[in-house]
Amino acid sequence: MTAESKKIVVLISGSGSNLQALIDNQLSGQLGGQIAAVISNKQQAYGLVRANNANISTHVVNHQDYSNREDYDQALSEVIDTYQPDLVVLAGFMRILTAAFVQKYVGKMLNIHPSLLPKYQGLNTHQRAIDAGDKMHGVSVHFVTEELDGGPVVCQAKIEVTDSDTAETLAQRIHAKEHIIYPKVVRWFCQQRLKMHHNQAWLDDKVLPVTGELYVEKN
Repeated sequence: MTAESKKIVVLISGSGSNLQALIDNQLSGQLGGQIAAVISNKQQAYGLVRANNANISTHVVNHQDYSNREDYDQALSEVIDTYQPDLVVLAGFMRILTAAFVQKYVGKMLNIHPSLLPKYQGLNTHQRAIDAGDKMHGVSVHFVTEELDGGPVVCQAKIEVTDSDTAETLAQRIHAKEHIIYPKVVRWFCQQRLKMHHNQAWLDDKVLPVTGELYVEKN
């Protein structure tokens, strides 16, 4: 399968700023694949508007319509599978996924997390970095595994934390980095340069280090 024919499904819950970065890269011919559909668990997610504006198919699978995570994930996977995607991209999808769902897409599902993993898995990462007195903060793109925010890291970007920073200012500065590295990692995958093997991330047939920072500015 050629890179141009790689199909991508994006899962969102909110504004979809990372989705927009992916759409922009697709429109400029830089993504290496095609976003076939955008799926949200929330009807009011602005990311759905972004997708509609780009003539991308959208679906809402509302988690409130299901009594447990297993039933929800089953319904979600049924919608995803209608597109037979090569890659599932989590772009601010605020759901903890079941083990069965993760295993179904293992090795072809990516997530972006606003911290320098393995630091600060979970929520409120910016405030936690400030509270800890960290001098550096950042964002990580990783393969999704059953461990929350625990899959092998592909790429990271760092910023300095200043004395005047708040959780809000850190979030804004981190977003700018997210919009650079997420499309880059998706492109690597579509070009068949990136893969997950033996719970490690490989780029160009080399195991990536625990931090992927070295790969932010190249290629």
